[in-house]
Amino acid sequence: MAEPVTKITLTGDLGSGKSTVSSILCALTGFEYISTGKVQRQLAQELSLDTLEMNRRADTDPSIDERIDGIFVSLGQDLNGYVIDSRMAWFFLPNSFKVFLKTAVEVAVQRILNDPERNSEQYFSPEEAAQKILARKASENTRFLIKYGADCANLDNFDLVIDTAERPQKVVAELIFECWKAKTEGKEFPRNW
Repeated sequence: MAEPVTKITLTGDLGSGKSTVSSILCALTGFEYISTGKVQRQLAQELSLDTLEMNRRADTDPSIDERIDGIFVSLGQDLNGYVIDSRMAWFFLPNSFKVFLKTAVEVAVQRILNDPERNSEQYFSPEEAAQKILARKASENTRFLIKYGADCANLDNFDLVIDTAERPQKVVAELIFECWKAKTEGKEFPRNW
């Protein structure tokens, strides 16, 4: 039997359902939830910036990433179980069960526009939202590649890749749960869904 994996890290496209799927996974596993998306939005609000502008500022202000990333470094020594919704937790926690959720930008736009929790992500139109979502993703991917050598766009870095565009979030969470259990038990499972 393989050693238990007590960290499930979720990353992926903006609006792919990471937050909702994480909440469902917490209920399935009993693990605690940590979301850097929420931390990032709170920090953007504190700085009176939208999340894209904060990401651009992080290109020249390393304290932004250090503040957010420091959370994960300490989790590596923590024996408790966590479901972590984060762009970089997979990198900082290499022994975690690394999941990438992907979705079409059109689906992401609708999810984000209909999410009342995203106060720092106000858009005037779906077209503007799509543009900013793609720009934010590119900014983050470039910054993380330069700063850490971490290629967030390389799906080979992940144990499991799921397209969430046509799947209910409960189904996505259950798929992750079943594949995580298989990995913990040393069994094989399909990597791409």
